[in-house]
Amino acid sequence: MRGYGGRRPGAGIVPAGGASSRMGTAKASLDWHGAALLTRTVAVLGRAVDGPLVVVRAAGQELPELPPGTEVVDDPVPGLGPLPAIGAGLAAVAGRAQAAFVASVDLPLLHPAFAARVLDLRGDHDVALPEAFGHHQPLAAAYATALAPVIDGLTAAGQGRPPSLFDRVAVRRIGEQTLRSDPVLARLDPDLASLTNVNTPAELAAARARPLPAVRLHDGGRVRTVRARTAGELGRPVAVAGGTAPLPPWFPLVTGDELEGV
Repeated sequence: MRGYGGRRPGAGIVPAGGASSRMGTAKASLDWHGAALLTRTVAVLGRAVDGPLVVVRAAGQELPELPPGTEVVDDPVPGLGPLPAIGAGLAAVAGRAQAAFVASVDLPLLHPAFAARVLDLRGDHDVALPEAFGHHQPLAAAYATALAPVIDGLTAAGQGRPPSLFDRVAVRRIGEQTLRSDPVLARLDPDLASLTNVNTPAELAAARARPLPAVRLHDGGRVRTVRARTAGELGRPVAVAGGTAPLPPWFPLVTGDELEGV
């Protein structure tokens, strides 16, 4: 089912405490094909990494149902920018992982292969930072967990924007051409749809209108192609090909998946 080499060593972190002012409602709880957007993002990271999954919320923020085992910590300085939330997530996993992929809550088309490849490309750098569509992508990037104290110092100085970190540490900037020419991403995410974020109702509608991923369903000795973004959309119990445990309805489906009816 994972045509990108399986899970990578590392953690997954999702900052989810933003104000969602342009959306007009909390993005974390938005419906995405029968699953909350935050639930999907965490579950996609769970397919990309073998370590802990952490959601960083605003203090007291209500969250939708999350995949079992997801940890929740509070953003220590809400409103300052994403850096304090990234630091809180890195600190929460620092003793259990050397690196983490950080994904904003509003990446509904994130493919686990994208997170896995960015983690691979970090190498010995502190940060692997994709640069595509004219912007760097700090909320779709890989960070060394050892950066947590550095971020704490920046936060204490009132600096909450990621560039303040990038100016002080070793950053591998991964250009758009590098991403597009990667053979795994060229097969599974050729348009780099993983970097599509949704800040407004119009952007959410446009993302929902994109073609559903084609997945292969093995059923009763025959194989057919079906299209869905979550296991629940298929309307029947399915398992990972070769497995028997039914997938939960919120389980994210992506291009390249192989499923079995159960």
